[in-house]
Amino acid sequence: MTKQFYLETFGCQMNVVDSERIVDLLTGIGYQPTAKPDEADLVLLNTCSVRDKAERKVYGHLGRFKPIKDNNPDLIIGVGGCVAQQEGEKLLAKVPYLDLVFGTHNVHKLAEMVQEVETNRVRCHQTGFLDRDTRLQLFPQRSGGAGVTRFVTVMQGCDNFCSYCVVPHVRGREISRPSDDVLAEVTALAASGVREVTLIGQNVNSYGAGEADARKFADLLEAVAAVDGIERIRFTTSHPKDISDVLIDTFGRLDKLSHHIHLPVQCGSDRILRLMNRGYSRAHYLDRIERLRAVCPDIRFTTDIIVGFPGETEDDFAATLDLVKTVRYADAFTFLYSSRPGTAAAQMEDDQTAAVKQERFDRLLQVQQAISSEIWAGDTGSILPVLAEGISRQGGDQLFGRSTWNRIVNFSGGPELVGRIVPVKITRNYRNSQLGTLQTTN
Repeated sequence: MTKQFYLETFGCQMNVVDSERIVDLLTGIGYQPTAKPDEADLVLLNTCSVRDKAERKVYGHLGRFKPIKDNNPDLIIGVGGCVAQQEGEKLLAKVPYLDLVFGTHNVHKLAEMVQEVETNRVRCHQTGFLDRDTRLQLFPQRSGGAGVTRFVTVMQGCDNFCSYCVVPHVRGREISRPSDDVLAEVTALAASGVREVTLIGQNVNSYGAGEADARKFADLLEAVAAVDGIERIRFTTSHPKDISDVLIDTFGRLDKLSHHIHLPVQCGSDRILRLMNRGYSRAHYLDRIERLRAVCPDIRFTTDIIVGFPGETEDDFAATLDLVKTVRYADAFTFLYSSRPGTAAAQMEDDQTAAVKQERFDRLLQVQQAISSEIWAGDTGSILPVLAEGISRQGGDQLFGRSTWNRIVNFSGGPELVGRIVPVKITRNYRNSQLGTLQTTN
């Protein structure tokens, strides 16, 4: 009888890539995925510790599986990812029905750990950081499989130590993957039918920094663009302090590079940016925006913004609102500040009430939603090139794809269009997607 596993993934694209690797590892030892945890022999949570109350949420999710384990004592339950890295053995101590914990550097050991639990019914944890050479040998990669789009990891970790961010503490220091390995993976993916790749890392702009004879990120983009079969390239996440003129110029030079960039600003106040240890000023950030628009006039921006950072005043918040109105982001991911263990900001005095923070957050959301609605509504009537990715969740004969601006577009069409960039006329806009009609070509 085939063993089954149930996997939940939280957080960023890095976790999505780790979960793809988890699936490959588990299928390699005879497990198959299931969408029903009560039918599983193995339940795994791949966690993220960036967001508010992440640890508490993980414990809450684990509680859902206790009744299942009560009815099936052989069920194996495990936790991986950033919360696992952060909490380590404390997870095993607090959750007696938890069987294994694996950190961000130890995904490759998962199959071995599962088999150890199966055979000896022992509880396992692996949360040590690996040395540089070992990490270089263990970058996640996939050479094929279903799908038109794929994430490709080009670097891991972070050296920036923003005062609010836990990533360097749970993902480790920055390391860049050899460009030949990246290009080999992209080439294999293109041969298997992948048409769009998203190059990912905690700070892709610093790719190759400190590496002897390494390509810089702009050079890597050019090399990926030269791979036959790849029709569109994206990348994330970018740090504003590291986006060079050379990298900016690629948006005007590489036809395959999407006209969209996610450029987290976090705050519009120089004083708060210094407290956040972001390494750039408001003026520098706006200069990068202006330079990007100069080389690529139709580029669209998305961003991350934190409201309620310790010490934020009304003037600081007003500077953020003003920056949002100046840049006019197509979308923004907005967050109320939450203290993360081990970060410098956790030691800062926070004298703002929750009510004040929430009121500011609501004001920001109102401003940004109005801007987003106006930008996306402006596409109505336009014919956009859309990469068809698959059957739409809307059902019927609809396909879905994404425009160059990373916006989901649903439209009617046959499955033979999947993997092709097709012209779609936008007819309607929704909060997170657009509706269009396929245009025939002569």
